[in-house]
Amino acid sequence: MIEDNSERLAALSAPSTRRQFVLGATACFALAALPVSALAAASPEAAQKIADHFSSVKTMMGEFVQFGPRGEQTGGKFFIQRPGKLRFNYEKPSPMRVIADGKNVVIGNMKLKTWDLYPLSKTPLSLLLADKIDLGNKMVRDVKQEADLTTIVLGDKTIFGDSTITLMFDPKTFDLRQWTITDVQAKDTSVMIFNVQNGVALDPSVFEIPYADVHGQKR
Repeated sequence: MIEDNSERLAALSAPSTRRQFVLGATACFALAALPVSALAAASPEAAQKIADHFSSVKTMMGEFVQFGPRGEQTGGKFFIQRPGKLRFNYEKPSPMRVIADGKNVVIGNMKLKTWDLYPLSKTPLSLLLADKIDLGNKMVRDVKQEADLTTIVLGDKTIFGDSTITLMFDPKTFDLRQWTITDVQAKDTSVMIFNVQNGVALDPSVFEIPYADVHGQKR
């Protein structure tokens, strides 16, 4: 059963808020420490060019390091396919898995055999995985630029409340470096990605949600 809990849905993007897992962070790599207010405003054209490039990358895979709101750190491998598909495999000892299949997102604890299911459209993750990021619409909260970092803040108050997702790009290569989700309680969790490969062929099974297990679990 899909739960209607706006706070948890807004924070979603990695292992669950119940277990101190969410995507976004207060303590990520050095660039994340730069306050958005300290960055110069980027031109709309330059920012949209970066967003278009990012949207044009239909598949990605690589490694990640995630920092939670209390400074906890985890890592693993990620897989992305537009529109709407993602998988996070966390390194041991973490038992967590996150899978988005284009419609829903599940957070699974492989050790406890428990799953949480959410509509993808109700999470900021849907903005990251959109087929196209349009910076001309109402979802854009801020666009800032420094010499080595372009920051785009997205949100939709009618869907996510006060939650936002901040995307950080290399302004020269247009490569995504990091994203941060800030939940309704102003808590951040960040994901830094590296060793990224674009345009890779990904098996459809990577993004399959085990619905039989999700709906058959004991509560």
